[in-house]
Amino acid sequence: MWQRHFVNVPTEHRPTTFIDALNVCNQSLYPKVYRFLQIGATLPVTVASSERSFSTLRRIKTYLRNKTGEQRLNGLALLNIHRDIEVTNEEILNIMAKQPRRLDINL
Repeated sequence: MWQRHFVNVPTEHRPTTFIDALNVCNQSLYPKVYRFLQIGATLPVTVASSERSFSTLRRIKTYLRNKTGEQRLNGLALLNIHRDIEVTNEEILNIMAKQPRRLDINL
């Protein structure tokens, strides 16, 4: 049924990737096909990114000697993996200012 949907569509206008097919697929008419396309679109094409993540975690855990909590370890790993994203000091200070503190310092 899904294949018959594209019989009259010219070859150059048919979707070639999972993302293109997902954008064309009608979720109410083809719920199972839509779900399979979602899964296909989220699967990594290579295992390089997952291997990079595991090697980063291994380096960080060895360096920190397993004394850090899970939240801090996740944050450090994300910073290392996505090091190409620019983060300014002002963004960090704004986020930290919004978090509640145990000791409130008034200047």
